[in-house]
Amino acid sequence: MASETLAKTQATAADLDACAREPIQAPGQIQPQGNLLVLSGADLTIIQAAIGSSSAFSVQDVLNHPLRDALASWLALVPERIGKASFEDGPCHLGSYYGGQEGYHAIAHRAGPNIILELETIEPGEPGSLDELYPSLTALLSGAQVNQSLEELGALAAQEVRRITQFDRVLIYRFDEDWNGTVIAEDRNEVLPSYLDLRFPATDIPAQARELYRLNRLRLIADANYRPVPLEPGLDPVTGQRNDLSFATLRSVSPIHLEYMRNMGTGASMSISLLRQGQLWGLISCHNKAPRRVPYHVRTACDFIGQFLSLQFAGREQAILAEQRIALRSVQARLLASMAAADPFMVSLVKERADMLALTDATGAAIVFGGECRLLGETPAEPEVRRLADWLNDQRPDEIVVTDHLAGVLPDFASIKDTASGVLAVPISQVHSAYVLWFRPEVIRTVSWGGSPRKAVDIESGRIHPRQSFEVWKEAVSMRSRPWGEAEIEAAEHLRSAIVDIVLRKAEELAGMAEQLLRSNKELEAFSYSVSHDLRAPFRHIVGYAELLKQYEGAKLSERGHRYIGTIIESAISAGTLVDNLLSFSQMGRATLNKMTIDMDRLVEELRRKLDLDLAERAVEWRIDALPEAYGDPVMIRLVMQNLLENAVKFSAGRDPAIIRVGTRVQGDVVTYFVQDNGAGFDMAYVGKLFGVFQRLHRSEDFEGTGIGLANVKRIVEHRHGGRVWAEGAIDQGATIFFSLPRRENMS
Repeated sequence: MASETLAKTQATAADLDACAREPIQAPGQIQPQGNLLVLSGADLTIIQAAIGSSSAFSVQDVLNHPLRDALASWLALVPERIGKASFEDGPCHLGSYYGGQEGYHAIAHRAGPNIILELETIEPGEPGSLDELYPSLTALLSGAQVNQSLEELGALAAQEVRRITQFDRVLIYRFDEDWNGTVIAEDRNEVLPSYLDLRFPATDIPAQARELYRLNRLRLIADANYRPVPLEPGLDPVTGQRNDLSFATLRSVSPIHLEYMRNMGTGASMSISLLRQGQLWGLISCHNKAPRRVPYHVRTACDFIGQFLSLQFAGREQAILAEQRIALRSVQARLLASMAAADPFMVSLVKERADMLALTDATGAAIVFGGECRLLGETPAEPEVRRLADWLNDQRPDEIVVTDHLAGVLPDFASIKDTASGVLAVPISQVHSAYVLWFRPEVIRTVSWGGSPRKAVDIESGRIHPRQSFEVWKEAVSMRSRPWGEAEIEAAEHLRSAIVDIVLRKAEELAGMAEQLLRSNKELEAFSYSVSHDLRAPFRHIVGYAELLKQYEGAKLSERGHRYIGTIIESAISAGTLVDNLLSFSQMGRATLNKMTIDMDRLVEELRRKLDLDLAERAVEWRIDALPEAYGDPVMIRLVMQNLLENAVKFSAGRDPAIIRVGTRVQGDVVTYFVQDNGAGFDMAYVGKLFGVFQRLHRSEDFEGTGIGLANVKRIVEHRHGGRVWAEGAIDQGATIFFSLPRRENMS
């Protein structure tokens, strides 16, 4: 049983795929109510032909002959009119011709390098021209009122189309965004049932069929049980391909569609496309229980009605849209005025809660920006809003997201359907996860389908069959909100543009301030370098002359004089060290970086051995982990590690043993190193001062130093390498200094 089900499933998938690829635009056959000739070359040689059942000539009579020689004398004007015709606008009617009991409408169009000529049989008693139908057309034009709804206008058009075609039922059919169709108007007799207000699934009219409706506005199937007439030969002898018959009146249709018609109980059908801005909007769909021919001039009148209805529908929709835009402009103006006067802009949007919701006719809104999340009206909880913003930023960071079925896009968010079945989200930053979101709750509604949309096809004997039931089938639609309108989406986009402009303007102001600050810093660095450089020589002179004085004149000095000279030498040396450190600090901001991979194990070991030479009388226990490579300027990173190790040795001087640990942590794209000691530590209340110039947390009598070492560390790591420095400690319990660096792939 399982294998049988699997086989049917596989057959369904394969057959549906084959159906989707069916070449309906090039079927290689025609309906029998006329003849179709494929003409090639300057002499219009007939290279393919399909001859209908009522024709007086055969394929053999015309194939491979110039058109002029193949046609009867009463059709002699056809080749001449083909030569004069322009096919830029599609098929051309070349006239109506009569020869005794036989008559044809000649219709031609271009298909690639060839001309397709159709000779459609004229029915006895059909209108001889469009003039005979003019009163019906004027009735429609005069009956159309400006204040009519789409449904009222559609009902008027359906009535006029049925009156001139005599079909049993005429429907006005409108597509939604998912290509399901809804019957919005209808005119009928009692022969066929009513389909008014019913919805039909998109599978009833596949994508390739919809494309044909868009290209060719009118299609007639006169008899659902017709026997197709093949083109002979089957392939174009020049190209070896089937010719495209998209614009052919007589083009044969898919057998599946004919079966669909028979299942619907219709023996004939005609469809007139309703277009909006070149795209398929809907159809005028005509049905008859018995087979029915529709004469050429009647079809032309129906095509005119279709074009008129398309323009009317488009105009009415544009008028409705314009009214909505006008109503929202005042809301937009108030919001923009409020934002212009507020800093930050979020304050104004939160304050103008009513306008924020009215802008998109939403029940709730949220603003996620700069780490903040502000909620307005009925919204999901803040964690859910942030999670949704994060998902948007990961998946569609630059896109405006509009959905009335959030659970269909993100099933995990089904739990917030009561506040957010519909979401309209606009990004307001290209760098951070920042969004304005509007929400609409779930609206449960009942949809009446013309047959179950879940049973679009049946599989029998390995072949696809269209559905057989068109009984009303009702479905409760849940997890959906009211759809967002075009004017509402535009209003959200306009607000987004205004916010982005404000953010960019603020960014430009900050960039200008940063540029001024950078310029000031450079001037300060240059001044610091100059002063430090100029001070070094005087301090060296002081030390030098003081030592000479002590050496040559020391015998003449008292004990107090020797003490004074010692203080002078010690102070000058300390001041010189301070100047050297200041010079080094200023150079850190000016030196060119030479980044490369650094062996941190080797670097730390070299520094440890150097320090051990000065620690002969101290007990120091080194605990050094295996360290990953760093990526940076080797001279600067060496200075960082040297400062940290020297500080650890210095501030653990009172411990026996002193324990100094060098370790690391790797998290994602960042590697962190740390140096830890068990020394004097510090009060975390003053940790903010630790990395400032001349900032010391210990008395100079207890621990010597200038207060520049850790400032140098911060400048090297954060300002020059894009890393981070921080510290942890406690009084008399030691300290840990951390510094992190981006890994090489992020720096290259």
